[in-house]
Parts: sequence; structure tokens; C-alpha cells
Amino acid sequence: DYELCEEWGHLYPVPREDLINLHREHLLHLLEMGDMEKALQLLQRIEDPGVCLAISEQSLDQHPNLAASHFLADYLTAHFYASLTTARRNEIQALYIGSKVLLTLPEVSRVNYFHLSSRPLLMLEQLLMNMKVDWVAVAVQTLHQLLVGQEIGITVEDIDSLLSKYAEKALNFPFTLKEKRS
Repeated sequence: DYELCEEWGHLYPVPREDLINLHREHLLHLLEMGDMEKALQLLQRIEDPGVCLAISEQSLDQHPNLAASHFLADYLTAHFYASLTTARRNEIQALYIGSKVLLTLPEVSRVNYFHLSSRPLLMLEQLLMNMKVDWVAVAVQTLHQLLVGQEIGITVEDIDSLLSKYAEKALNFPFTLKEKRS
């Protein structure tokens, strides 16, 4: 049905907003089905860059599943980096990095942290508070690799500071040790 509507749009004038809505729904459908190749082909068929940008951004704002969010954030960064405002660019890059970190977690646990996908530092803190030290190690390694050359408001120093803070709390004993005297 989407393809038929798309063909109809080539034959008859369709208002811009309706065209954006059609392509957005089609794109979200393809992404929900896990067909990233067809989703990419759909975006490449759209001739007007403004329409393509609007479709991609609106789709991302619908908060699709993890793989779809990752795909859209990557696509927007790769194709429309210069067209985005600095704040929006940082938001999309944070979502890309957060979704990449989520993909390093065990699949059954991803749903528990999905709501933090646009805030990777907060996700890292949540993992620390939940005592998921092995996951934190992998997440930190991934973050260190992804943050090289990125400006998203998170730095390697922020990660190190967070880890230091929780390491200090782990070593903080609320009682004093008493000496045993013989």
C-alpha cells in the first residue's frame, strides 16, 4: 500500500505534509520490520533533501525501537550533519552513542535501559547503581571509542569522574574499625 501511495504521489500533486507523513509511516513500518536495506532505499529515493530531513527527524522523534533509533541517528548524522542545529546535532549524536552502548548490553536487559538511550552518561550511572560492573566495563570501553572526535556534551573526563565518584562510594565505610587489644 505504501508503494502504491508513493507511485500515486509521482503521478499527481500531493501536498508536502501528506507526502512527509506517507514516507514517515512507510519508513517506520520498514524499520519496525527490521528491513534496514529497504528503509535506506526509501530514503535514497526521496529527491528533496528537505523532505528527507523532515521524514528522518520526525521518525526519530516517534521513539521507534532500538535498532530503528540507531539507524535513524546514524543516517541523520551522516547525511544532514550541517543542516542540523548544534543542539539537535548533540541530541542525535547522544542518541546514537547511547543506542550503541545499549547494543552492548544483554538483549533481555536492554528494555530496562532503553528510556536512557539519549543520555549515555545517565545510563552508565544507572548501570553502576545496579551493580552491573561487567556491563559497565564494556559500556565504558564502547564510550571511549565513540567519544573520540565527538562533541556531544559528554567527555572522557566526565566518564572518568563518574567512575571515580562511584569507586569512592564503594570504598566508603559508614563505621569505624575497632582495634582488638590482647
